[in-house]
Parts: sequence; C-alpha cells; structure tokens
Amino acid sequence: MSSRHTWFWLLLALGLFGFIFFYQRHVRNFVPVPAPVLAGFNPGKVTRLQVRPMDQLEIRAERSNSTWTLTAPIDYPAQSVSIENLLTVLDRLVPVTRITAAELKNRPKADLEYGFANAQASIVLFEGDNRLAHVLIGSRTAPGDQVFVQVVGVDEVYVVDAELLGYVPKSANDWRDTTLLNLKTLAFDRMVVTNSGKTFELQRANTNALWRMTWPMQTRADHGRIEDSLEQLQGVRIRQFVNDNPRMDLEAFGLQPPDLELVFAQGTNVLAHLQFGKSPTNDAQQVYARCVGKSGVVTVSKDLLAPWQVPVNDFRDPHLAAIVGAVGQIEIRGTNTFQILYQTNQSWRILPQNWPADSDLVPRLLATVGALRVVQFVKDVVTEQDLPVYGLANPTREFVIRSISSTTNGLATNVVAEIQFGTNNEDKVYARRVDESFVYAVKLEDFLRLPDAPWQLRDRQIWKYSENDVARAVIRQDGKVRQINRNGPHDWALAPGSQGIINDLAIEETVKALCQLKTDEWVALGEENRPTFGFSTNGLSLTLELKNGEKATVEFGGESSAMIPFAGVAMENQLWIFKFPLLVFRDVQTYLSIPANVP
Repeated sequence: MSSRHTWFWLLLALGLFGFIFFYQRHVRNFVPVPAPVLAGFNPGKVTRLQVRPMDQLEIRAERSNSTWTLTAPIDYPAQSVSIENLLTVLDRLVPVTRITAAELKNRPKADLEYGFANAQASIVLFEGDNRLAHVLIGSRTAPGDQVFVQVVGVDEVYVVDAELLGYVPKSANDWRDTTLLNLKTLAFDRMVVTNSGKTFELQRANTNALWRMTWPMQTRADHGRIEDSLEQLQGVRIRQFVNDNPRMDLEAFGLQPPDLELVFAQGTNVLAHLQFGKSPTNDAQQVYARCVGKSGVVTVSKDLLAPWQVPVNDFRDPHLAAIVGAVGQIEIRGTNTFQILYQTNQSWRILPQNWPADSDLVPRLLATVGALRVVQFVKDVVTEQDLPVYGLANPTREFVIRSISSTTNGLATNVVAEIQFGTNNEDKVYARRVDESFVYAVKLEDFLRLPDAPWQLRDRQIWKYSENDVARAVIRQDGKVRQINRNGPHDWALAPGSQGIINDLAIEETVKALCQLKTDEWVALGEENRPTFGFSTNGLSLTLELKNGEKATVEFGGESSAMIPFAGVAMENQLWIFKFPLLVFRDVQTYLSIPANVP
C-alpha cells in the first residue's frame, strides 16, 4: 500500500472519530425542554381568579397588597399560601405528552372523552379585568396518575401529573383562612373575659405594657400568664367550618349563652368578640366557636382554650411583691427591728448594730421576698376590724423595702414594697401589702426562710489572713494543750513541751483554709446558746496566733442533724455560732487535734 493511501485512510478515521465524538457529546445527549402549558405566564400578575370545582359553587379570590381575600361564595380572608401554591404549580406545569390539533380532528367527542364537558375544575386567571388564561382540568388517564388539561383557546390537550389536583380547592372552605383571630394585627389594650357566667376585665398599661385587673377588683395581674394564654390563643386554628347561615340556631351550638367569651378592645372600642360553646357530639376534643359580627360557626381545638377557662384568681399576680429598681434600704420589724442600708460597691451595713452585711445574703433576701407566691387569696376587701382575725393588727413581722431615688441624693425614700405577716394557719401564713386591701396566704416554709434577726445577715467571712502571717497554732482539747510553731512555708514544728507526730504539708494546707474562714450559715448568737449546740468546757478549740500578736480562736461544739459541725467565734464580745465547713473540719480533726494517746 502506498503512503498516499495510508494518509487517506488515517485522515478518514480521524474524521469519523471526530463525528462520533461530537454526536455522542452534543447531538445525542440533547433533550429538548418541553414547552410549559401556560407559555409566558407570570403568577405575580394575577390579581383575581375564579375556580369552579365540579358540582360546586364558583370560588372567587382577589389579591390586594399581597393578601388574598375570598369574595364568593363567601366574603372571608383567604389562605394566601394555598392560592400562591396553585399559581406556582400552574406556572411550572409541563405536559408529559401533548395531543395535537391534528389528532383532535379525528376525535369529534374529545370533550367527553377527556372529561372537559364536565370538568373536574375550571380555573380562570385575571390581571385586573384582563383574562390571562382559562384552564380546564378533565378526567384522569386510565392508570389514574395523570390528568387531561386544556387551555381554552389553544387547540391542544395536555397530559400532566395528577398532583395538580391536590392544589385545586374542592370547595371554598379549602381556601378559607383557618386563623381564628390574628392578635398580632389587633391593637388592643383591654380584655373582657366571661367564663361560665363570671366576668373579669384586664387592662394593659400605657407606660410599661403590663397587665392589671380592673374588674371585679383593681389589682395586679399575672402578666406572664396572660401573655402565655394570648400566645396559645394566637395558635388556635379552625378545624371545621360548620355553618354560615346568619340565622342559625346559636343555642344548638352552646353559643347562646356561650361557655366562654373573649372581648378585645382599644379603650371603649370593641375590636373583636369571640364566643365558644359546647363540643360536637362526635368529638369532645373540639368546641364550637364564632366571631361576633361575622357569619359562621366553626370548631376549634378545646385544649388551647383551657388557659382561659380557669377561676378569676388564677389571673391575679401570684407574687406578693415585685422588687424592681435599685434597692437602698430594707427595714425589718418584728421580734428584732433593724435596717440594712446600701453603702457602695455592692456593700451593705446592718443598723443599729453597725455590722457588715453579707453581700450575697442581702440580694438573696430580696430575691426570696420577690419570689413569695400567694397560695390563697383569703379576703379581697379587708377593713381595720378584720385585721386581728389574721394577726395583722400587730404583725409578727414586717418588711419595708425602699429604692434609691435620683432626686433624693441617693437616699432610699421610695417604698417599693411594704409587706406584713400575721398568724399562721397550719402550713400557711397570712400576709398583706400595706398598699392593698387584700389578705393573702403564703406557704409557712417560704415565710420561715425570711430572716428574723440581724445576725442572720451578717457577713459570713469570719476572718481573712495570709498563712504567712501565722506564727503558731495552739490546740486545746480535753484539758490538754499542744502548740505547733511555723518556721516558714510548709515548715512546722512542735513547741517544747508538746508531743506527737505532725505532717508539715497537711498542717500548712489546713491552716491556709482556716485563715480564710467563712461559714455557710450563722445559727445563733449569745453565750446562752452553748448547751443547745453542744459546746463544753473541754471541747476542741484552735487558736491561730499571728506575728503581730493578734489571735483568732475558733471552738467546736456538736453536730447538726445533717452531721455538719457547729463552731463558735467571739466577735464584739459575743459568741457567734455557725456551721463550720465540713471538709476543713475533717482536716482539723486529722492534723490539728490532740490524739487521745498523746499526754
């Protein structure tokens, strides 16, 4: 074979390869995109649509400011999302196959054959008065997963996925908004609630937006409960549209009179009025409801209404007092009368004793007072003659809490809360606020958490030294004395005359903890309490002698029921008894006590 022939066949092979590559890559894999059923359709331009389901009244809806409203067969807010979903599906509707005009010429009864003579649905879309499209949905294909569709004016029939039918309403109820009442768009500041014939009224303050009860009494309301109940009401959805006849028998639905009524108003202007009746005979989990002024009875879930179907007192503020603002003074009157004054930098002082108050216990006291919950609303109208009945003519204890005013040079003059406590009735204690005419009851155990004596609030830091300031530790126990000298860091030695074995490192750490001695709780004040808390003449006592000559002595008594040791220190010439830190006490017993076998 000549070289000329060789090149010819080589070029021919290359050309054939290039043709095959181009065909496989570009021509063979090219799949034409089918044209949509509604070519050029823009869902955003639709302002009105009419849907006539088979054997049903025509449904009409109009759009205004992105919101859809039903105008026929009933004037009612529409489910905008459902309508927009249908428009989106129509915009993206692509046929699985087409039956062309030529094929239709051979089918003179095509309207009957494809179900257009009695269409499952007719959909007419408008932009203003201009008709954009008219779509007919015929019968399903033989397998049932597809349906015939025709666009009026187009000489073709399309076969599309039967999923389209799921977006087409079968009646107006499918497109009616199921929101019972949209409270977020309702500018109300007053509510009237009637539950089983008993009425109360709530008013929202303009200043702080907090709720108050204005009827049947003027009192504080449970703001959190009301807001939570409104939030649940916002979530109530219509389960079924029952009857739209304006002349219906309301008594048959338990709506005349209703079991529950909620009126929402702005001042004296009523904005909405909801009524709730009895349950359908076949579903006790639902109740009949209506919005007064609008035709129609519906059903809603019963459980979401439960927060409103409670006694009126459940909507009253359950807290005895709300402590707000910067508190500057706490005055406690009772067996002991004293004050706690705010100083600076979160520090407090107890007067008239002039003791430092504990920076944690004082805020805890305010939190405890603010957390006191009413367990019973005992009496709503109380006169001076009634007070002795509850032990409130001469209260057993009284708390007056004052805030700091910017107009009084930092002096605490504004009364935040003034609470009086009377006698107890089993597990409850009667209480009242001086600014109200009510008598409440709180739990006895909550009341007993409140301090009765100034020493209970004293700073719990007993003393605070550095271990490097300690010269020696002197231990007294069972008539014996042991002295341990500190020669330097982690260097301890028994003084002459003291016997036994010591652990330098353990003693150093124990003394270090003792130098920062702090109690969790003061339990008593005064020498007369020694026997009660197990103190004896020969009990264990420990003295840290400092290099400057100062001495810090703690003595140990018995144990609490929880096996926490009691200890005592002398301050202001008085014995202060407290609960000693358990872990430190175990180290003291191990490393800073005198063993029984040591003389």
